[in-house]
Formats: sequence, structure tokens, C-alpha cells
Amino acid sequence: MPSTTVPILQSNIIVFFDGVCNLCNSAVQFIIKRDKKNIFLFSALQSQATEQLLQQQGIKLNNTKQPESIIVLTNGKCYDKSSAALIIAKHLGLFWSLMQVFWIIPKPLRDAVYMFISRNRYKWFGKQESCMIPTPELKAKFIA
Repeated sequence: MPSTTVPILQSNIIVFFDGVCNLCNSAVQFIIKRDKKNIFLFSALQSQATEQLLQQQGIKLNNTKQPESIIVLTNGKCYDKSSAALIIAKHLGLFWSLMQVFWIIPKPLRDAVYMFISRNRYKWFGKQESCMIPTPELKAKFIA
């Protein structure tokens, strides 16, 4: 396990996100506001902690281009793209959990929509020069 200041429990859901993407950072803020059970932890895809955690799961990130997918690690399983988004929605309260109906859509179709947004996110929402630095109040939600 990588050295981290955040204890990772089996009940945690770890969200790996593009730390320089404005859309992704907004999504993290959205999740934090709705995380009533305090189960989500976050780590930027660009961080060394993420690289170590994902290597333990047998996933190697491609460092030659910008990350194009959110990755969720829960109960020892990794999910990406639309599946990751649906796993997150399942834990955000009743209204958002209703999105589980989208599991009936075949993954290639769901992922095609996800990738269309992903490929255009910098153009539509912009990006930052560096990864988000959490406020002191939120630091416990981020894996260092």
C-alpha cells in the first residue's frame, strides 16, 4: 500500500480523476457535497499515489496523453468511464441513484457518450495548469 495520510477502508470508494480538468474538479466538488455517508476518497490520476494504487489493481496509466477516464475502485474492483459514473451515482442519494437504470444500456454505447464528452471537456470546460489543492477542511478526503 502506498504511503498515504488518509486511511483507506474496505468501505471506501476511491475516485481517480483528471486533476487539471475543470469538469472533473467540479464533479469532485459535486460528489463531496452529496457524500452523506463519507465513503468517497479522491486522488488525481496524475499523482504518484494513484499510480501505485492502480498498479496494485493491475492497471497501468498511459502517461503520454491526458487521462480520458474517471476510474473508481470499490470492493477490490475497478470501473472506468460510464460504469464509474454509475457506481458514483448509486451512492449519492435517492435522486442520483435512479441513474442505475442506465446499466441496461450496453457498455459500448454508454462509453461512446462518455468518451464524446471526455474528448471535448477541455474545449468546453477548460483546464487548470496544475492539480487541484484541497482546502484544509477537505484534505481528509484526498489521498496524498
